[in-house]
Amino acid sequence: MMLHPSYTDLMNVVNSDVEEGEAPVVASRYSIVMATARRAKQIIAGSPALVLERQGRFSKKPLSMAVEELEKGRVRILSEDAVSEDIQAEV
Repeated sequence: MMLHPSYTDLMNVVNSDVEEGEAPVVASRYSIVMATARRAKQIIAGSPALVLERQGRFSKKPLSMAVEELEKGRVRILSEDAVSEDIQAEV
């Protein structure tokens, strides 16, 4: 079974803004899966989807919407360092 987009494709999109020599934001399939699952949970909890949702009997599931959002660059995955910096800046 082939997943579309592939894990590699999603990792390339997420890491596209990383400068040469910097650590990638996502370095494993596990990280992509965890980030996508977290976004799907946000959608389930009521966060608006950032991609068009199909209406009708075969509407998109939250996980499919989360994958599409990542693929299209509508959401960003922050590295743990970036999250720590944001938290420190708020304090």
